[in-house]
Amino acid sequence: MKSLKFKPELIELILDGSKRTTWRLFDDKNLEVGDEFEIINSETKENCGIGVIQDIKIKKLKDMDDTDFEGHEKYPNPEIKLIRLKELYGDKVNLDTIVKIIKFGLLSSKF
Repeated sequence: MKSLKFKPELIELILDGSKRTTWRLFDDKNLEVGDEFEIINSETKENCGIGVIQDIKIKKLKDMDDTDFEGHEKYPNPEIKLIRLKELYGDKVNLDTIVKIIKFGLLSSKF
């Protein structure tokens, strides 16, 4: 089974239902609609539940619009979004970088 890591504060949002979208750059897992995945706490490595991918959109960071933020944490402006993504993925990230916008559901929770 595939797995996706999330920061602990995002795990809480997933479990309470307010986070149902994740963005992934440089997808090395070949994520596809219908895939089930373990929801992993990136700090503790604990499996917190099982999710299922319901929809995927692929676009460049510069082409993202308001609908791509539904179910995802917000950023005050595009510059902050880019800074945050560079913190996660490194300096190779730019506005032409491809992002997978993944909508998912929660199948089960360990809590």
